[in-house]
Amino acid sequence: MKLESFKKIKPPDKSGVYFFKKRKNILYIGKATSLRDRIKSYFSKDLINTRGPLILDMVFKADNIKWKVSQSVLEALILEANLIKKHQPYYNTREKDDKSFNYVVITDENLPKVLIIRGSNLEHRVFNKIYGPYTSGTQLREALKIIRKIFPFLDDKSKNYMEFYRQINLVPDLEDKKMYLQNIRNIKLFFSGKKKQIFKNLKKEMKGYAKLHEFEKAGEIKRQLFALQHINDIALLRAASREQENFPRSSLPGVPGGSHTDKNFPVLVRRIEAYDIAHMGGKNMVGVMVVVEDGEPTKSEYKKFKIRTQSGANDTGALAEVLERRLAHKEWAYPDLIVVDGGTAQLNAGQKVLEKLSASRRIKIPIVSVVKDERHKPKAIMGNGEFATKYKRAILLANSEAHKFAIAYHKKIRNKNFLR
Repeated sequence: MKLESFKKIKPPDKSGVYFFKKRKNILYIGKATSLRDRIKSYFSKDLINTRGPLILDMVFKADNIKWKVSQSVLEALILEANLIKKHQPYYNTREKDDKSFNYVVITDENLPKVLIIRGSNLEHRVFNKIYGPYTSGTQLREALKIIRKIFPFLDDKSKNYMEFYRQINLVPDLEDKKMYLQNIRNIKLFFSGKKKQIFKNLKKEMKGYAKLHEFEKAGEIKRQLFALQHINDIALLRAASREQENFPRSSLPGVPGGSHTDKNFPVLVRRIEAYDIAHMGGKNMVGVMVVVEDGEPTKSEYKKFKIRTQSGANDTGALAEVLERRLAHKEWAYPDLIVVDGGTAQLNAGQKVLEKLSASRRIKIPIVSVVKDERHKPKAIMGNGEFATKYKRAILLANSEAHKFAIAYHKKIRNKNFLR
């Protein structure tokens, strides 16, 4: 689709969902806090640098754009997930498999819970309802916070029914679970995009409680009606503005809409890649890459590398090889932060590789290293102190995942070679 064609359409400055199409086929579905601004961003001059080759290919193939306005960003988020599930557009599923997405589930219990579950964990449990996929864990968590203020629900951290109702200053008859189950029913309708039906249900429920002189409960329903009509999704707006859609993120400094600032470092670290090397006396040397996104391991994106260029116990040389081979894959989403295992030598080796990347492609990625003590326990994080403090938990998680993954891969290769 060319810029001239885009100029003929006039998307509104409202939240909603948009569709890139080729004839009747939907190529991609996205959500936007402003349909006008989001769609316009696809026609910038440096599209390939800011969004990558995949999205460039999609825009080139598309011949028209449609959209659907939503009353809130929250509803756009839910509508996007429902439409992706229904239509399965190629460019929405190109970069991830279902196991790496997030889902909202309703548990099959006497008092159902509402949880966020990774796709990789869905097959191990039985649920009453499953909604998704959702591409952003951060936005989904903000969305559930908003929904919970309207329709309070139990989650995996809730201890019991009584404590739950104390939190919302309502103490019902514990034998009467009707109100809680009504909340669950309305949450199901909300995630199914049936907001009008919720209004009908709430008005009916409010009248029913009023007739029974249960004015406290009728007042709670009235509050829910008001909250549903005036959804306060400022927190979700902020989360959405900090993130890009589910295409590879740009790592170019100063690019509008990208994750990096003029200081060349990201304000928000969503994707962390951690690297580790494993061997025994220089034999069967391997390297690994693990990914932590939004504070959670994304195991479908873990990578293994057999070391090709190094002989002997040269950890820094092996690390440099792994980083160079990984960064040669332009089709993989670039990380917001790289974590290596080791001290000054490993940090310097990583920085040299990244300096070459910066010089050749103007891509700047920050790096930190996790220093271990004599028991191989983390004792310090070297590199950018701001990242070390702000993202300590995610950095240590990524480092731990990389170490375990590297040891397991090394043992597999060692055992395989031993049997030969």
